Amino acid sequence: MDFEAFFTVHCNLPREGPGSDEATREAIRRLPPLPRSPRVLDLGCGPGRQSLVLAQELNGSVIAVDLHEPFLQQLEVSAVQAGLGDRITIRHADMGALEDPPGSFDLIWSEGAIYLLGFANGLRLWRPLLRDGGLVGVSECSWIQDNPPREVREFWQVEYPEMMTIEDNLKTATEAGYEVFEPFILPRSHWWDEYLTPLSHRVKQLRASGNLTPALSQVLAETEREIDICDRYGDFFGYVFYLMKKP
Repeated sequence: MDFEAFFTVHCNLPREGPGSDEATREAIRRLPPLPRSPRVLDLGCGPGRQSLVLAQELNGSVIAVDLHEPFLQQLEVSAVQAGLGDRITIRHADMGALEDPPGSFDLIWSEGAIYLLGFANGLRLWRPLLRDGGLVGVSECSWIQDNPPREVREFWQVEYPEMMTIEDNLKTATEAGYEVFEPFILPRSHWWDEYLTPLSHRVKQLRASGNLTPALSQVLAETEREIDICDRYGDFFGYVFYLMKKP
């Protein structure tokens, strides 16, 4: 993938994946009690909408980690505007190669990003960073119906061949040493309102501007394909919030 072209399409969007502030709050509400001022690690934070919610709702300190510096800069501005600049620390780092001491965090959070490491691998890598009794909240694209049509199966076989069912992800989390709580599926509106609709508008703007490089044309075509698959087959897969605890 040409990352310059990809980020041309994705820069300054509200979110880099399905979600909403309310979904983040609902996931927080479903967690067991946390310490009064928890230490939170938000991995693959993107532009950080969920980082703001975590800081607001938990009244703790949030370290927001991403490899794409413009996302971190976007979050830094948003945090200051929301009066949360003292609670959110941005960190330009690889979420798969963190060097924090074991037991550093009360809560690890990752919305729509653990797939970059693989669900099982991400949970394994992050577990030592949690204190005993520490919590994890991740959202992950998952199959939610059996026997999806061939077209959508083939699409995800290319885009995310490791995508699993909810049941398989729960089993994977248990095998990774977590106590798992009841997951919940994000409604389809959480795909469209703040992710696919703004993304669709961006695609149209770029196409209307002309002067497209071959790389940008390819990313636009791939993005249109993603939007079309989500529109026609969105009942077969969805983002699922998985909540768990390190015993």
